[in-house]
Amino acid sequence: MTVELEKIVEGAVYDVVVVGAGGAGMSAALFAAIEGLKVLLVERTPFVGGTTAYSAATTWVPNTHHLASTPTKDSVEKAARFLDLAVGNHSSSALRRAFLEAGPKAVEVIEANSEVKYRARPVHPDYISELEGSTVCGRALEPLPFDGRRLGRDFALIRPPIPEFTVLGGMMIDRDDIGHLLKLTKSFASFRHALKLIGRHASDRLRHPRGTRLVMGNALIARLLYSLNARGVDILVGTTVESLNRDGDTIDGVTLSRGGTRRTVLARGGVILASGGFSRHKELRAKMLHAPVPEHSPIAPGNTGEMHDLALAAGGRYGTANLDNSYWAPMSVRRRPDGTQAVFPHFILDRGKPGTVTVNKAGRRFVNESTSYHLFVRAMYESHKTVPTVPAYLITDADGLRRYGLGMVRPGGKGLEPFIDEGYLVQAPTLADLARRLDIDAAGLAETVASMNRFAQTGIDTDFGRGTTDYHRVNGDGTRGLPNPNLGPIGQAPFYAVRLYPGDIGAATGFVTDADAQVLGTDDRPIGGLYAIGNDMNSIMGGVYPAPGITIGPGLVFAYIAARHAARRAA
Repeated sequence: MTVELEKIVEGAVYDVVVVGAGGAGMSAALFAAIEGLKVLLVERTPFVGGTTAYSAATTWVPNTHHLASTPTKDSVEKAARFLDLAVGNHSSSALRRAFLEAGPKAVEVIEANSEVKYRARPVHPDYISELEGSTVCGRALEPLPFDGRRLGRDFALIRPPIPEFTVLGGMMIDRDDIGHLLKLTKSFASFRHALKLIGRHASDRLRHPRGTRLVMGNALIARLLYSLNARGVDILVGTTVESLNRDGDTIDGVTLSRGGTRRTVLARGGVILASGGFSRHKELRAKMLHAPVPEHSPIAPGNTGEMHDLALAAGGRYGTANLDNSYWAPMSVRRRPDGTQAVFPHFILDRGKPGTVTVNKAGRRFVNESTSYHLFVRAMYESHKTVPTVPAYLITDADGLRRYGLGMVRPGGKGLEPFIDEGYLVQAPTLADLARRLDIDAAGLAETVASMNRFAQTGIDTDFGRGTTDYHRVNGDGTRGLPNPNLGPIGQAPFYAVRLYPGDIGAATGFVTDADAQVLGTDDRPIGGLYAIGNDMNSIMGGVYPAPGITIGPGLVFAYIAARHAARRAA
């Protein structure tokens, strides 16, 4: 339940203080409350949810009881083999093992003792699905939808989703809803599903500023908030942590401020850092991200990295073996009518679909467009070393735009004028004209599209192997009877393009911890009473992105581990 800082007495004693109310922090607070602890959750912004609220909230945890609903056979050893091959020496194998062994129990405990509920996606492959030990389904869990009306006034505390990921003025939709909406006029079942969604949303808008049927990240955050309220957890929003306080070598509390009010709070079991990482810390971005440093990110505004300054001063240290310091996705950007900037992550909806291609300034491909969003941006940076590739250009024809849309442009091919007038969507009657308007090499683009059309006929991409893995094919279109679900002809005028920029979607580098999520000092000994989870913890994936939900899954599991360890300290 939300409380005011003014109502907390100076020197108030809690068992655990959690800093950051994203998915990991809220999970840690909930696990601690399930342990019977007195918990304070501190959030610097007016909303709870962090970047998790913006996300699909896919939660990658192998070998849970949800595996029974799928045909997959999994085990700790199988998942460990997959991570060994994917991540290797970029992270601690002991920490990966701790995650795999505790994961099933963490999911079991949170579902049995709260409103947090998951289901396994029927098909959701590991991203590097060609590796031994990968699976097509069973590891990627998603939260069940949630009725936001159950939160009452606290519905307003949930960070709203990215507007461009909603329809009809604030109606959230998930993967299944998109499929039904695209088949609205072709299937009675889809028509009925869509009619139910729209009717519910129309009713919501009579009473609420947006839809109350919450899915994906908003659903997970709402379920966590509902559960925290039920257990009487104190939640402070709009509150800053000024300092981590010490008693000798141990962190024993924090000093908080809001407006002109300051309070010192004690934490008997410890302080759990879950502030979201360094991602919006200007100096750390310049130091730790690739050049050119990304200008665009869909990360929540609270991830300022200020807690990292405090934890570094307290003796914490960053991991140094990561392949990358951040996780990536290609972004397109557009100015909204209210003057704010929309940053749209191109995850799966367009770039891997048949009839699309991505090129650099030379008009040449530089990447398998169907690969994961993280690898896509890594390829952008690698190409940019020799050929200008920031921005890159995602191109399709009239048929591709109508079928799949392009970034913020919805499928259907209607209402294009505002996007064209603003320059977000570039339209041209011929490929040569498109190249001229994008200022890219026309001959290179013509040759690239000719190659893509040959690949569409044979179903074989001899340049980059598009459509050769389970992950590629799932994100294509298998309904058209094409030789390859990721390859289709590009030839129906007019032609369209959007510019893609590298964008960071979450920190990979964070504080080195032990298997109990305790922050380690320079001497490799735990700093007593200080834990790091979520993107504050150095990723067990080591800057590699092997599967969906590999930030939120470990965030949940190490929240469970940290809360249990803190409970033992508080006893």
